[in-house]
Amino acid sequence: MAIIQDWKIRTTNAQCELTGEPFVDEQVFYTCIFDDPESDGFLRKDYSVESWEKIRNEIDPAPFSFWKSTYKAPVPEVDEKRIEDTSAEGMLRRFIEEDDSRTEHARYILALMLERKKTLVPTDSKETETRKLLFYEHEETGDVFIVADPGLKLDEIEVVQQEVAALLAAEEAKSSVAGSDVHEPAHEGSGDEAEAPEKQGQEAEKAEDETVA
Repeated sequence: MAIIQDWKIRTTNAQCELTGEPFVDEQVFYTCIFDDPESDGFLRKDYSVESWEKIRNEIDPAPFSFWKSTYKAPVPEVDEKRIEDTSAEGMLRRFIEEDDSRTEHARYILALMLERKKTLVPTDSKETETRKLLFYEHEETGDVFIVADPGLKLDEIEVVQQEVAALLAAEEAKSSVAGSDVHEPAHEGSGDEAEAPEKQGQEAEKAEDETVA
């Protein structure tokens, strides 16, 4: 097996790979992850239960990983709970898309945070030649997140948790400032500049409390 470099998020096409039939809401299907020799990464293919039963013993090469999923049709209404989780989820999505080795530890901690919130559901784990890969499925969208387990020691986990908490606090502060700029005019001499460091420290402590132990 090749050394996997491409760990991008895998989104469903919402249809059976074999028949092309679109999935309907609450339909059970199989998600299959295959090695992709051309990109040295992964491919995702989804099959209806009927199609999977027909071809599962004939697929060559066999999928690297597979599991049973349930399709959830997109809901146009705004989900307030999901908005609250956007900072951690958005950061994880961005880090996975950028695929910078320097954020590998942070990706792992963010995935654990989202697993704890039940935003991401663990589906499988696989050992490769170099490391262990964790497969998660987004509870609402069905997107597959592939995150490497860096094998952090306890003291290393604590350090990364603090780094992630600081990043989340900075994101929250940036969002708050952007929102106030839109809705409220700036006032000179308000003293907000002096309070900013203390406020950011409080936000960092709050975000750190949400990280996994």
